[in-house]
Amino acid sequence: MTKLLLSIHVLASILVVGPIAVAASLFPRYGRQAVSAGPEPDARAGGIAAFLHRICRGYAVVGVAVPVFGIATALRLGVLTDAWLLTSLALTALASALLALAILPGQQRLLAPAGSGGGSAGSGGGAPESTAARLSMLTGIFNLLWAIVVVLMIVRPGSTTGA
Repeated sequence: MTKLLLSIHVLASILVVGPIAVAASLFPRYGRQAVSAGPEPDARAGGIAAFLHRICRGYAVVGVAVPVFGIATALRLGVLTDAWLLTSLALTALASALLALAILPGQQRLLAPAGSGGGSAGSGGGAPESTAARLSMLTGIFNLLWAIVVVLMIVRPGSTTGA
């Protein structure tokens, strides 16, 4: 059962977090193009940005499976209180909060003018260029957090289960 849980956890990580990381990384480019095209918004870039946002939003919901199966696996392995796992859980929570509270709303703000035919990047969002730059930075941090989690999952510093 442990091997099945671990397999589902790893597959969910790859198939869910990977698309979010790629879509969120590509979004600022197309979001910027969609709203910075002058008086006529770039409809193609706007469509791509909207699609990338839908990927991020949809996969974020499904992404709950990653820590759920990870915790179930940790329980079976008896490592739920190990420092490397607790650190990974904290970083996962931080990455999830960053996605839900900053990246997705920032994408929505950048898309708002693309859908309404112009204007600034939403209320309180600043200019489209600064919103896109901020999203690029936040997405980089999001991806870095996940990279650290992957390293912790592989190296498992201090683990007594062997690596």
